[in-house]
Amino acid sequence: MTTTQHVKAVRSDAAKPPRKLAFVGRAAATLWANWKSRLGLIILAFFVLVAIFAPLLAPYGASQDGFPRNADSSPEHWFGTTAAGEDVLSQLIYGARISVGVGFVAGLLSTIVAVVIGLSWGYIRGFGSEVINFFVNLFLVVPGLPLMIVIAAYLQNGGLLMIVAVIVITGWAWGARVLRSQTQSLRSRDFVTAARFSGDRPWRIVFNEILPNMTSLIAGGFFGAATSAILAEAGLEFLGLGDSSIVSWGTILYWAQNSNALLTGQWILLFAPGLCIALLAMSLTLVNFGVDAISNPRLREGKSR
Repeated sequence: MTTTQHVKAVRSDAAKPPRKLAFVGRAAATLWANWKSRLGLIILAFFVLVAIFAPLLAPYGASQDGFPRNADSSPEHWFGTTAAGEDVLSQLIYGARISVGVGFVAGLLSTIVAVVIGLSWGYIRGFGSEVINFFVNLFLVVPGLPLMIVIAAYLQNGGLLMIVAVIVITGWAWGARVLRSQTQSLRSRDFVTAARFSGDRPWRIVFNEILPNMTSLIAGGFFGAATSAILAEAGLEFLGLGDSSIVSWGTILYWAQNSNALLTGQWILLFAPGLCIALLAMSLTLVNFGVDAISNPRLREGKSR
């Protein structure tokens, strides 16, 4: 047997990720079998549907005013009205669009940056690895919240794009370090060695050979990044560092604080958006339990074992 034939044989016998459809089916079964993940999926689906069908569910427009100010709950306004005469329930429903959208977009972009940097960092060696190590450690050492506030204050009035950019800039480093450790573990496997001997380029080895074997780890990182992004967006909006003209759960908290909602007895203005933020973040955390079970069979429950 020639050297080329031997390399091909090694690559064919090496561990490969399962077929896409079969893997997706088993992953979905594992997520649904875990009761924590199942509860998280139900809550997450509820908020996603509310965000999609907000115009149909909201009794009034997001910024429609003209109603009595600081009104208590009534059949016309279930959660009352704000100091500007806006319906609180309608704002909560429309606010789901911004909070869910920003959370998922910023979480996805943070995950992409972490994957590109983490896999490249784990595979290459030498001076390039040291440079990446310096920047990653720099972002890990600097406290995330103060850095986020400073960047948001400097880029104020940038709208939602500014908030997404700030979250991505401050939220990729931890995921990159985790992926780098896993990449270093996989780079010595037989199928990676076979790909290297067969003449494949480094970028192809990283993204075609190593990346598919870290699907569950990347998915878990995405849900964690999305959770952090949702909380960060609400925090920046509450501090007035975002776009106060939009309607999101964070801006509801911001205007409630400015109008002294607690002093006027309108605790619902603070409790309702805070509860929505907590439930949405909790749902993503619960789904992460199921993602952990995908990569670790010992954590699986029910028939998914």
